[in-house]
Amino acid sequence: EAADEIGLAVIATTFTLIAVFLPTAFMSGVAGKFFKQFGWTASLAVFASLVVARVLTPMMAAYMLKPIVGGEQKDARWMRIYMRCVNWSMRHRVATMVMSTLFFFGSIALIPLLPTGFIPPDDNSQTQVYLELPPGSTLEQTRTAAEQARQMLVKVDHVKSVYTTIGGGSAGTDPFAPSGAAEARKATLTILLADRGDRPRKQGIENKIRAALEPLPGVRSKVGLGGSGEKYILVLTGTDPQALQTAALAVEKDLRTIPGLGSVASTASLIRPEIAVRPDFARAADLGVTSAAIGETLRIATAGDYDISLPKLNLSQRQVPIVVKLQEDARKDLSVLERLAVPGTRGPVMLGQVATLEMTGGPAVIDRYDRSRNVNFEIELSGLPLGDVAAAVQLLPAVRNLPAGVKVIEIGDAEVMGELFASFGLAMLTGVLCIYIVLVLLFKDFLH
Repeated sequence: EAADEIGLAVIATTFTLIAVFLPTAFMSGVAGKFFKQFGWTASLAVFASLVVARVLTPMMAAYMLKPIVGGEQKDARWMRIYMRCVNWSMRHRVATMVMSTLFFFGSIALIPLLPTGFIPPDDNSQTQVYLELPPGSTLEQTRTAAEQARQMLVKVDHVKSVYTTIGGGSAGTDPFAPSGAAEARKATLTILLADRGDRPRKQGIENKIRAALEPLPGVRSKVGLGGSGEKYILVLTGTDPQALQTAALAVEKDLRTIPGLGSVASTASLIRPEIAVRPDFARAADLGVTSAAIGETLRIATAGDYDISLPKLNLSQRQVPIVVKLQEDARKDLSVLERLAVPGTRGPVMLGQVATLEMTGGPAVIDRYDRSRNVNFEIELSGLPLGDVAAAVQLLPAVRNLPAGVKVIEIGDAEVMGELFASFGLAMLTGVLCIYIVLVLLFKDFLH
């Protein structure tokens, strides 16, 4: 009889909980991969508890509980307090509803005050500093800048050692992470910090590192391993390169006005000096010179031939490839390049007779997102919540007034966080709807 008295309440509670947890098992995106097992496990566990409460517990109580002897026992003190609160609520239903409504909407109003983020930054005893010199810098210039940076870093508190690699190396990071092409103008300084118990949080030390590197001239620096919770990636994409470049410069200027951020790195500002070769197709056709022959001649003269085509010096245990190319100073002299011999159908022709050479500048890297040109901004959070930074970026004047054809895209942690919040919102709405359906089926009425 006791089990029958609470049977409806137990069934209603169980299926209500299942209606809350089960929708999380069908969340999409990366977050859904993590919550799929959670939703099914919680739902099956609650259903198993229903079976225990309706079958096993009454059976064990019937055989194991002893009858109460000595009259009716008094309720505990907490039960008497609870019953007084319930009786007051039933007598003052309007006041109870008003207070409940105010509490509900007050809770909703507190949501914007909560900091939003995806994954908190780690506190490992290791971090990195990435140095990037202007395109065209030599290995010796990179080595000098890296040594200056190392001497600045060893003076920062709680720094135990600094390991320097030049050429785009990244010791200590994810070995499966994609890495760009190695360049002599890039350097990585891997920093080992003191033990966690002997130092403050790593984010505070990284802020001191950024301040220590500010006097370093002509070098772009980034601090941190670049893991989750450490940076915010903003992407501008568009089909018009000129409009995209103008918008990128304006957005980068406004990003630096947000207080508390670390360095702001943009791929739009990387202009690399280059030699532009513009063939005279009419003259080249008369002399039987093709554009492929011009490109092949310049490639061999400036960078050398492909490995499979290089002659080899045979030694006793190995072969040494022989690379023949112009000296470094000759590769920068346009008059020397103009005198290169290009093969033609009527014999060799000097390059200057069929093409015009001039020094120009162009982007170091052309990135594309969904087949459109894009500019990436890597923004160091420096301990700020990701959601707060993303909201502040959307309010910037340059972002709100983008040129036609240019749009903003968030990737990385911000994109996954948006998918997570959207999936959670959909799961919560689905859960509320399922709860109402369960209550309608149990109480056999739409309003009870």
